Amino acid sequence: MATTITCDVAIVGGGLSGGLLALALRGKHPALDVRLVEAGDRVGGNHVWSFFGTDIADADRWLLSRLISHAWPGYDVSFPAHVRTIGQPYYSIESERLDAAVRAALPDDALMLGARVLAVSPAAVTLASGERIEATGVIDARGTADLSHFELGWQKFLGRELRLEAPHGRERPMIMDAKVPQLDGFRFVYSLPFAPDRMFVEDTYFSEYGKLSAATLRKRVDGYAAAQGWTIAECLREEQGVLPITMGGDFQAYWNSGGRGVAKIGMRAGLFQPATGYSLPDAVRSAVRLAARRDFESAALHEATHAHAARTWRERRFYRMLNAMLFRAADAPERYRVIERFYRMRPNLVRRFYAGSSTLADKARILTGKPPVAVGRALMAIRGVS
Repeated sequence: MATTITCDVAIVGGGLSGGLLALALRGKHPALDVRLVEAGDRVGGNHVWSFFGTDIADADRWLLSRLISHAWPGYDVSFPAHVRTIGQPYYSIESERLDAAVRAALPDDALMLGARVLAVSPAAVTLASGERIEATGVIDARGTADLSHFELGWQKFLGRELRLEAPHGRERPMIMDAKVPQLDGFRFVYSLPFAPDRMFVEDTYFSEYGKLSAATLRKRVDGYAAAQGWTIAECLREEQGVLPITMGGDFQAYWNSGGRGVAKIGMRAGLFQPATGYSLPDAVRSAVRLAARRDFESAALHEATHAHAARTWRERRFYRMLNAMLFRAADAPERYRVIERFYRMRPNLVRRFYAGSSTLADKARILTGKPPVAVGRALMAIRGVS
């Protein structure tokens, strides 16, 4: 006979969003019976997540305080005609920290790893093992739903954490080195100094194409390291990914494709920064908002998560418009000029942009002045952006 498990909240998907929500609920509602269901063998997978200090509200920092692996007081960017240091704190979280924190916070039976999900409804989860979870409310935090409902470009990357034979001498992250050959759209290399002899190096592309050749990018990462004068002793970790960059689409159709009536967070809810594809700031906001609730009934959870995601989609139309201009109005080898111009602007404008909180004055400044793309092509590019 199949086993039925009952609980207050079932979170489906133990990635970044699901893991943070489990921590937030456990922290604010220790008596709440929360189950975290994940198909893999650990929470968070194999990732390094990074964010700018101003991406996270001061009131929400409690959720990340024990997870931060590395912190720096500023970062660098480098373009063919412009090099700059920005004095804004920058942080990285390694997925091992999230996994350890969730394991420490949840009772053993609440963390259900290696659990393949067959079906999700507003108040129940069916597992391939035959088990069924019945909850007051279910929250789906798995990966993306049907992305065909969006107009997309892609941010694709491969990163390698390298142990070097000698110290690299870098004090700050280089979050965008666009002096590299411009291939497959806008290309840059991103590097994080984890220790005097450890550097995380990531080869990144903003491309029309979502396919990624790991072998090619691996060679480019190692070639970049060699060009910096770094001799690689060993590779400690490697990760790769392809993130959606939205230029428009039908939000409601996307939401429904992930399960009608089911509460959702993270990528499943379309909650990621349109210009970067990053989801950590949204994951924190969703977790904190849900943890502040007292009502976890399925219909109320769906209404709350849908309203938040729909409002966020509407508010981010400006960023989708900029994406359309980058992908449609700029020739691929020249796209770096758009980003280079952006990084000449005031640091506070840059900070608000990445936090998704650009003011009207910021938006006007970004769109005015001598543009790096033809005005006619830009106007055509943004026609019909939703």
